Amino acid sequence: MWTGYQILIFSFLTTEIWMEKQYLSQRGVDLEAYFTRNHTILEGTRFKRAIFQGRYCRNFGCCEDRDDGCVTEFYEANALCYCDKFCDRENSDCCPDYKSFCREEKEWDPHTQPWYPEGCFKDGQRYEEGSVIKENCNSCTCSGQQWKCSQHVCLVRPELIEQVNKGDYGWTAQNYSQFWGMTLEDGFKFRLGTLPPSPMLLSMNEMTASLPATTDLPEFFVASYKWPGWTHGPLDQKNCAASWAFSTASVAADRIAIQSKGRYTANLSPQNLISCCAKNRHGCNSGSIDRAWWYLRKRGLVSHACYPLFKDQNATNSGCAMASRSDGRGKRHATKPCPNNIEKSNRIYQCSPPYRVSSSETEIMKEIMQNGPVQAIMKVHEDFFHYKTGIYRHVTSTNKESEKFQKLQTHAVKLTGWGTLRGAQGRKEKFWIAANSWGKSWGENGYFRILRGVNESDIEKLIIAAWGQLTSSDEP
Repeated sequence: MWTGYQILIFSFLTTEIWMEKQYLSQRGVDLEAYFTRNHTILEGTRFKRAIFQGRYCRNFGCCEDRDDGCVTEFYEANALCYCDKFCDRENSDCCPDYKSFCREEKEWDPHTQPWYPEGCFKDGQRYEEGSVIKENCNSCTCSGQQWKCSQHVCLVRPELIEQVNKGDYGWTAQNYSQFWGMTLEDGFKFRLGTLPPSPMLLSMNEMTASLPATTDLPEFFVASYKWPGWTHGPLDQKNCAASWAFSTASVAADRIAIQSKGRYTANLSPQNLISCCAKNRHGCNSGSIDRAWWYLRKRGLVSHACYPLFKDQNATNSGCAMASRSDGRGKRHATKPCPNNIEKSNRIYQCSPPYRVSSSETEIMKEIMQNGPVQAIMKVHEDFFHYKTGIYRHVTSTNKESEKFQKLQTHAVKLTGWGTLRGAQGRKEKFWIAANSWGKSWGENGYFRILRGVNESDIEKLIIAAWGQLTSSDEP
């Protein structure tokens, strides 16, 4: 009985071995015929690639054009793959080493990097075909196992930050998270927001302070030291292009507090200007400072506490929530309660017509020391966004992209004082102290210092001030 089983098993194995030899023999004949260069055009479907170990084109060779004879067996996928240019398309059936050998692209090493039939790698992570990732301000899409990225110039440029910090320019730069992911155009478009000065502003007569010409100006002066509690710190305009409103409201608030000798110290509302100074409907899409001062004189503003900044200043429903009327004696009164119902005082504050201060360094210093902070219009360069501390001067950049946005580069700030300290290359340098409107996390707690007396970035070109418009009943 046992002998019978042995004979049966032996017969079965002998049959299997004979059949396998027959299969391999026939397969060799078929492949030999298949790989003949003069063979007729092959038929059948081209198969997608799968995990491989071999080097196919390197052993077989590359074809310059479409050639169905330029084919080799893809053993791991039990399919065929091609080494001709026709296979080089988005959904290809190229042999796995086609790109590395035929196109001399960086060769894939199976010992150091796993290989997948589709997808892309980034920082050691595999992404599916069609995946989109963000690299600063650019989007990259995985397509055909390669990343295809947009080519925007980003607002945050690590190479520019490094250039500033390695050079002895007198100031240091920083990478700000609130600017990450924005294009350079976005920065100019949404973080500034003052229209270039109108001919009317530029033709205004310059006024000088009434201080004697021989006044001894101190080496260091800060308005908040002379008038503690009467000046106001920086707010954050975020992505609302309205420095025209923020700087005007802040200068007006300081001036009213100083003129009233501390009786009215409320900060004024830039949102009131943004929402209600509706000439040409600029709002968060840039505006003119002459229009802002006109509104302050004719209509007046409420306090920042009464009309706070909207969370989304660009909201389409951010219509004017305040109105005022005249009492016939030149004083205006609000006709509606505060948008912020917690604040009860809806007092309207007004200013005189604005006046232009001389561009002379000394005259600007006299004006600030005698009457309070002033408004300055400056030109912003791409490196200014990165300012962290020190005495700012524009660092020449090789980037020509910013030249495209020259019309967007005007910015309004508030000058609050001056000083002299060691700056670039250890030299003593004069500077202005200015309040920006990018929040207190930017710069020196929201402020910055900039070279004084050389019209750096046009900071001294146009200086504007105004008087608080107080009635006799307002006088302290």
